[in-house]
Amino acid sequence: MAQNRMGSWYFGWNIVAGAAFLTMLTVGLRMSIGPFFLPIADDLDFSRSMLATIVAVGMLFYGLAMPVAGHLVAARSTRFVLLLGMIFVLLSSAWATVATGPISFMLSFGVLLSIGLAFVSPVTLTPVLSAWFTRRRGMALFFLSTGAMAGIAILTPVLSFLIDTMGWRTTLLGFAIFLTLVTLPLAFLVIRDEAPPQTDVLPDDTDQASGRSARAMPGAPAYANIKAHDAFHSVPFWKVAYGLFACGYSMNLLGAHGVPMLVDHGFDHMTGAFGIGLIGFSAIFSTLVLGRLSDIIPRKNILTAIYLIRGLGFFALVMVGTQWELYLAATIGGIVWAGSVALSSAILADVYGVRLVGVLYGWAYLGHQIGGTISSWLGGWGYETFGTHWVAFGSAGVLLLIAALISITLPRQGYSLATPAAAGGR
Repeated sequence: MAQNRMGSWYFGWNIVAGAAFLTMLTVGLRMSIGPFFLPIADDLDFSRSMLATIVAVGMLFYGLAMPVAGHLVAARSTRFVLLLGMIFVLLSSAWATVATGPISFMLSFGVLLSIGLAFVSPVTLTPVLSAWFTRRRGMALFFLSTGAMAGIAILTPVLSFLIDTMGWRTTLLGFAIFLTLVTLPLAFLVIRDEAPPQTDVLPDDTDQASGRSARAMPGAPAYANIKAHDAFHSVPFWKVAYGLFACGYSMNLLGAHGVPMLVDHGFDHMTGAFGIGLIGFSAIFSTLVLGRLSDIIPRKNILTAIYLIRGLGFFALVMVGTQWELYLAATIGGIVWAGSVALSSAILADVYGVRLVGVLYGWAYLGHQIGGTISSWLGGWGYETFGTHWVAFGSAGVLLLIAALISITLPRQGYSLATPAAAGGR
């Protein structure tokens, strides 16, 4: 335990910091496709529908790679998956900068880059954080959402500036090189799969923790009897999966078409990018509060509020007409923009145990990216066909409101598929 705790500092927080920074970069790029969208379309002479289709394919492969990443983490190690993803990102980015036709650009930018980003994503990092944290698991996982929101807040305007200054090719390749320089030391010096036996439980909390373990701690022996097959045939898994579908539908729609939508509504490119970035900036601070609350009050209640307010925010975002309205809507929306992924993974760990969280999260996150695939395509096709963004953004709001209604019926902390009472949740 001495190697994992220096004084009052727990080494698991070093892992959290490294994981959050990687998440900021990879999710930030995945969710900041908007600044690239119009420059790539103009440079390569792609129609919006064609490029939206390529982005949609990328979203799909990003999702398909998630369960693969989860299985690889379980079979090999977190370090192996991170390094493999880094190689994919570097090679695919180099290929994308020289690609000219739609097929080669789809394979490089759409398929291989998405697989690489999926391997260096929260689905790879969630198992190691779940293993290292019990008492503060909600807080630790929320820091991944903080990293993701920081990525939106920082990378959206930064990438817009770099693209305007140096072009999208130099910007994309520079990002891949920077990610490589960051991933290598973190993978070898910080990320450790082997967690201490008592995780982050303090010595004076041992008695209280042992009392909780029989009910809600994913490290409890009863979880050893749960199989992935059992989870796939239980109701809570599919409720979480639907919520992630709505989350992916909305987030990827905003990431790919938020800036173009605002430009179409009369805002200049940098104002639109700043408005979208402000959502992530507001979410950075709100995740710190939500993360603390997720270890105190029922997680399903927080998840419900997130989906409800986010759904209303999508309607507001399409209706804004001035800068102050845009910034106000972005600020309010940003307060609840993060946390759905962290809460979903925490709920999966509560119900099914740490041992399966990587695999189940990977498969549930596939639904997230299926939603992103549909909305990324619909955002371009819907505007070209109907001349309005209401088709895509309005449907996102409706799906989020439905997700709120479903999330309120999720089990509370203390429910486990391993307990006899769980039979009613099948």
